[in-house]
Amino acid sequence: MWEALSMPFVYLSPSSQEFNPYVGGGNEELYMNLIADQLERWFRACGISFVRNTTDMTAAQSIEASNAGQFSLHLALHSNAAPEALSGVLQGTDVYYSPSSAHSRRAAELIVARLRTIYPQPEKVRALPTTSIGEVAKVAAPAVLVELAYHDNPEDAQWIRDNVPEIAKALAEAVAQYFSLPFLSLQSPQVGYVDLNWGSLNVRAAPDTSSEVVVSLQDGARLTVWNRYQNWFVVEWNGMSGFALQQFITLENE
Repeated sequence: MWEALSMPFVYLSPSSQEFNPYVGGGNEELYMNLIADQLERWFRACGISFVRNTTDMTAAQSIEASNAGQFSLHLALHSNAAPEALSGVLQGTDVYYSPSSAHSRRAAELIVARLRTIYPQPEKVRALPTTSIGEVAKVAAPAVLVELAYHDNPEDAQWIRDNVPEIAKALAEAVAQYFSLPFLSLQSPQVGYVDLNWGSLNVRAAPDTSSEVVVSLQDGARLTVWNRYQNWFVVEWNGMSGFALQQFITLENE
C-alpha cells in the first residue's frame, strides 16, 4: 500500500535572477527554469500536482503565492555564488531546510541523496539548516531551497549546463520518494475519457483505493493520461494530477 505524506502538491520556484551570470555563458534564471521545464514533465509522469512561479516574480512574490495555496512542498531552485574573495574557487551543492520542520529536513536529505549520485564530488553535496533564507523560513509549507552549484566556478557552471535533464530527474526522484509515490518513466501523453455506468470516478493522490481523493469526475470528462502504474492511470485534469483506475477510462486512440 502506498501511503502519501499528504496530497502531492508542489510550489515550484525556479530562480528569476537573470542578473547572476554563469562563467562561460547563460545565467541563473535561464538554467533554473530549464531544469524546472524538465521537472514539470517528471511531476506529471509521477502524478504530482504543481504550481510554478513566473520569471517576472520576485522571491517575496513567490513566497506570497506559495503561502496563499495548500501546498505540501515548496521547492526553490537556485545556483550559488561565492563571496568576492573566493569567487571561482568554491564548489558544491547546498540544500537548505527549516530546522523546525521534520518534513523540510527529510525533503532536503532525499534531494541530497539523489544529487550525490550525479554531482562529480558527492562529498560536497550537503543539507544545511537555515532560519534566514526567505524561501525556506517564511514559507508555510515544508520548504527546501537548492543551491545546485556555484555558477561563478567554471567546472560547476559547466556541470549545470551539461546536466539539466539529469538534475531534473534526480530532483523528481527525490520528490516522488518524499510523497511515497512510485517513480515512473516519461511517456507520451494520451487523451482519455471517463467511462462509467454510474457514479463518479475518483482521482486519488496515490495508487491506492484508500488514498485521498484529489477530484471526482463525471462520465465523459476529458483528461490527459500521462502514465500507467499497475492497474492505474496517471492522469491530469484542470491542472491537478493523480491516479485513477484504468478500467474506468477509455483512451481516445485505443
